[in-house]
Amino acid sequence: MPQARLATPVDAAEIARLRSENILSEALDQVWLTKCADQLALRLQDGGDARAYVVDSPDGGLATCALGLVHAVLPAPKYPKGLAVRIHPVATDPPHRRRGYAKAALAALLDHLENDGVTLYELYASEGSAPLYEQLGFAADPALMRMTRFPSAVEGNAS
Repeated sequence: MPQARLATPVDAAEIARLRSENILSEALDQVWLTKCADQLALRLQDGGDARAYVVDSPDGGLATCALGLVHAVLPAPKYPKGLAVRIHPVATDPPHRRRGYAKAALAALLDHLENDGVTLYELYASEGSAPLYEQLGFAADPALMRMTRFPSAVEGNAS
């Protein structure tokens, strides 16, 4: 299996690129790539809420990333430390697919998060990626729903 390593803030720009080019329905422009990379670099620092594992490309840069954003939930028997993670994204550049890179990065990330006390894991799975996630223990949940909601602009109202 390929060797995954813990990402550092220096990897943030490449993780943002992998997400933009391989996950998002529309690639980000340079302004948004920079915003994402800058925010992610801060979040990957010690004490930040981001954890990521990456596989380096033999050609330079990254071939794969698996990023998790840890957040607090109310504790319960299944969440004793009150920690959950949203896996976002797992991305591999096309020339490096089907080599076990994503599995190596995600497995390393899951082990790291388990050692941190995270017990609730969520991710969005495309039809093509679902078998990998199922192999690592994820199951479909028909109750999980999603919405994007932007604040409505109120013209002429300063209150």
